[in-house]
Amino acid sequence: MPDFNALTEKALRDDMLTREECRFVLQTPDEELLSLLQAAFRVRERYFGKTVRLQMLLNAKSGACQEDCHYCSQSSISTAAIERYGLLPRERMVEGAKRAAACKAQRYCIVISGRSPLDREIAEIADAVKAIKREIPLQICCSLGLLNEEQARTLKAAGVDRINHNLNTSEAYHPSICTTHTFQDRLATIRHARSAGLEICSGGIVGMGERDDDIIDLALALRDVKPDSIPLNTLHPVPGTPLEHCKDLTPQRCLKVLCLFRFLHPRTEIRIAGGREFNLRSLQPLALYPADSMFVDGYLTTPGQPAPEVWQMIADLGFEIEVQYSQACAREELVTTHRPGTS
Repeated sequence: MPDFNALTEKALRDDMLTREECRFVLQTPDEELLSLLQAAFRVRERYFGKTVRLQMLLNAKSGACQEDCHYCSQSSISTAAIERYGLLPRERMVEGAKRAAACKAQRYCIVISGRSPLDREIAEIADAVKAIKREIPLQICCSLGLLNEEQARTLKAAGVDRINHNLNTSEAYHPSICTTHTFQDRLATIRHARSAGLEICSGGIVGMGERDDDIIDLALALRDVKPDSIPLNTLHPVPGTPLEHCKDLTPQRCLKVLCLFRFLHPRTEIRIAGGREFNLRSLQPLALYPADSMFVDGYLTTPGQPAPEVWQMIADLGFEIEVQYSQACAREELVTTHRPGTS
């Protein structure tokens, strides 16, 4: 049976873990979890030190999606009680960017619901991105569904830095969570974005009933994609969605998955994404031993941890926030800036 130090050394040499070693990580006894985290931290520290990159997202269009993604409260088969609204105006997207800067976020992600964006929506988002870039030197990520290459090039020309498009799960398990588009459709969008010169953010969701081998297959598929960042979501089961009863995750399980991804993606930014507050609970700080990035202030239809609490958690760990631009907004905007769903 492999030991944790051997896994660290393989990762630092960029050597692939065997499937047996991957299963060993996911099946690590809980009483050995701290040793596993220490092994993953040695890899994280080599490439990222003790810095943490923050990201904030804006749900710029909510609900009315044609897709049947079983995990999503905005899908066509969801009866979840969520806000539904069309694409926000440019001013609201710029406001969100100012709030992201006030939250010490290095990157701001504009997200819309739907299978694919309309060309009109691409034009409006591009216009908002140009306005943001004139005011705030934030990195901009967009998560807009399936894209063609022309749309990707329009976004790149407007100043978008990165496209998020998650693989979500293994190719074998994908039909169990979505039937309205394929795993290959997702890979095609990633190819279009990369061809346009955009950076790639692509990760997945765990806790949807998948097996260990599905998690391993997802991690290995992402090695082929070679994304610039990997967001790892842990399912936050929302009432009214087909996966509302999937509540098998424990904090320990989430941490083991993060460690596996660190060993398989030693040089890649790994972000603790949606569901972290719900699933990691009091063990949230430990997630920053394998991961080096996290969201602040909420997700698409579920709340998140306020930025000041995240700052304190990072400081308590002895880590520091990496911010590559001058603060553009006063801290007071954390509570004064209007957001969708507030009055």
